[in-house]
Amino acid sequence: MNRIEAVFKDGKAFIPFITAGDPSLDITEQLIYAMESAGADLIELGIPFSDPVAEGIVIQKADERSLAAGTTTDKIFDMVLRVRQNTDIPLAFMSYLNPIFAYGKDRFFKRAVESGIDALIVPDMPFEEKGEILPFCTSYNIDLISFVAPTSKERIAAIAADAQGFLYCISSLGVTGVRSEFSTDIEEMVSLVKATKNIPCAIGFGISTPAHAKKMASFADGVIVGSAIVKIIEQYGTKCVKPVTDYVRQMKAAIL
Repeated sequence: MNRIEAVFKDGKAFIPFITAGDPSLDITEQLIYAMESAGADLIELGIPFSDPVAEGIVIQKADERSLAAGTTTDKIFDMVLRVRQNTDIPLAFMSYLNPIFAYGKDRFFKRAVESGIDALIVPDMPFEEKGEILPFCTSYNIDLISFVAPTSKERIAAIAADAQGFLYCISSLGVTGVRSEFSTDIEEMVSLVKATKNIPCAIGFGISTPAHAKKMASFADGVIVGSAIVKIIEQYGTKCVKPVTDYVRQMKAAIL
């Protein structure tokens, strides 16, 4: 059993997202340890990019802050290496294609596996084009996480059949961001996935409150929360570790 499989072994998973380097890589490292202690089961680290097309304004601004602070892919790898000396918590990179290609695909994956990255999420790569990345993920034993959305319809079965690690189930249309309303088709989408393959389904996009998390966890295997956490980081800056820890603990308790 690899680390991703273990995430969903003992109940519902809480998966927080943060942008690496916002407000600094030192704080990112502290947040990883703190969120793990608060109950996070897997942590998604965003590699900042200047044109994050799938992100709402909250994560766009986090990317801008991180890049302005001098964050680079090399520095993120160095930080993850330090983290791996202290914890085995599963880690996933969220990266657009451009930073991977600019770094060099083989070099990127070599460093990712050396750093102990378990999975990769690429929001601007269509399922049909995953051949750009999948051979490298396979060679380096890194799970390539696929997306499904309520609009995927007849494609859901095909995507699920080939999925690795877990499926990232998008709760609603549009970019990332906190929401009060969600698609009514999410539960049906999870059912369609499970009818094809018994793979964990984690729901993301818009989840921000314990009530949201509890509802989604009632029919999914985990919840992913990004913008709500990134907003706390924006609000508190270098003093964000405790508020984020308190929030993660509250959200994890809601899905137990």
